[in-house]
Amino acid sequence: MKKRVLIVDDKATIAKVIQVYISEIFDCVYFEDPIRAIAWMQEGNMPDLIISDINMPNMTGIEFLDYLKKNELFRSIPFVILSSEDSTSQKIELLEKGADDYISKPFNPMELKVRLKKIIS
Repeated sequence: MKKRVLIVDDKATIAKVIQVYISEIFDCVYFEDPIRAIAWMQEGNMPDLIISDINMPNMTGIEFLDYLKKNELFRSIPFVILSSEDSTSQKIELLEKGADDYISKPFNPMELKVRLKKIIS
């Protein structure tokens, strides 16, 4: 049975690229914003890993990470940031807040696949 990866990004094209490269080994679920992703998870759907952008409307990836890490039900889900933000201080801050990895856009899809496998295999 494939592990389930939740992709949260306001740009559907990024999610499609990710799905093309990882769908052979992971089941993918996509939402364009964290609020809808949270609602889906609160319905009892649990991903094995979350990939999230930082800059999104309604709720940022940072707020999404904070919410999940403070919630008993969701805090143990591995969380990977995939963002065009390339600030070292921001990377460090997010890793300290509980992100398991930080990958900068543009990204190498094969590298993403290997990193995800290392986190949840």
